[in-house]
Order: sequence, then C-alpha cells, then structure tokens
Amino acid sequence: GIDIRALLQGARDMAEVCKRKSDVLANPAITYATARYLLYHKHKTIEILAVFEPYFHYLSEWWKQLFGESEGKDGKGLFPAAVVFTTDLHSMGQYIQDGRRDLFETFVVTEQSHHPMVVPDVETDVDGMNFLADMDLAYINHQAYRGTASAHHSGGVPNMTVTLPARDAYSIGQLLYFFEFAVAVSGLLLGVNPFNQPGVNAYKENMFKLLGKK
Repeated sequence: GIDIRALLQGARDMAEVCKRKSDVLANPAITYATARYLLYHKHKTIEILAVFEPYFHYLSEWWKQLFGESEGKDGKGLFPAAVVFTTDLHSMGQYIQDGRRDLFETFVVTEQSHHPMVVPDVETDVDGMNFLADMDLAYINHQAYRGTASAHHSGGVPNMTVTLPARDAYSIGQLLYFFEFAVAVSGLLLGVNPFNQPGVNAYKENMFKLLGKK
C-alpha cells in the first residue's frame, strides 16, 4: 500500500540535494556525518537513534544494520543502537540520563500528525489526566520529545534531530537516501570501506562447519 513512486521521488530529490551542495552546513547528510565524526573523536562511541512513533521501529532496525555493517571495521566505528520513545524512557531512558557518558542521540521526528487524535475530557478524572484534555496526541508526543532532548542534553548527552515534514512515502524516501549518503561519508571519514561487510562471513563459516556443510 506504499506509494513506491513517491518514495523513489523523495530519494531522487535528496540525492540532488546531496550532490548539488558542497557547503557542509548546506548539505544535511554531510552535516550529520561530520557531527557524528566529531563526537566520535570526543569519545562518544555509541549513537542512539531515538524515534517517537512505533511506525518508525523497523526503520530504526534498518538504520542499525546500515550503520553497523558499513562502519564497524578495523576496530573502528560508532556502535548503533535504537530506542522507541516514550516506551523506552522508563528503561533505556534511565541509562541514557544517568549512565556512562560515551553516547549521543539522534532523534527522528515528524512535523505533521498522520492521524489526529484528541484526548477526551473525562468527568470523573480518576487518573488526574484531564489537564491533557482537548490536546492532540501528536502535540503531547512532541512535547515529550522536547522534554527528553532537553533532559538528556542537561545530563551530558549531546543530541541532534532529523525532522520530517510528514510521515509519508516521499519523506521516508528522502530519509532513506539521507542515511545512505551519510553512512558512505562516515565510512570515508573513518578510513574504512563502507561498501563491504567482511566480518559477517566469520559467523557463517563457523555455523556451516558446525552444521556439517562441506
């Protein structure tokens, strides 16, 4: 049900942006790759991709694969991890706030709500949540993002945000190409080949041997 033409058009348009703009600050993918590289050299060795919509769960899983297999070579590279907020704020959020200071966060948020949903006013207010009445759930979620980013930054965790105009095929296409271009630049900055995955073969060889494959 996804508009594949819109997704590809988003990727094409982001490719033009990345190809056309040589100024680092005018090229979002190079800006992102450069920020990661600078943080890596400040001993921030773990990057956490934090999303605030369950819809982006599998996108974050793809992101982990992309950056893990592209950068993790020759004893180098950032360790890619991912969380889905607000769900993980009561587990991983504790570690991010007060744990080791060897990590930073990249948030992915959207500007527009896909399905507007307003919190109703409940006459009994048993749970004391009526202060949220008449607010859109997307608005509440965005305030959770703002509060989280501020709290983690105050706790010593640098963070940056990638903002999508909407949660649609075109914007997702842009985001996919953005990360693909950025990881290529990141690999080159680290001095590794971002286009191979030699380490993956090690477990395969062991597994095949244990299973008796000749």
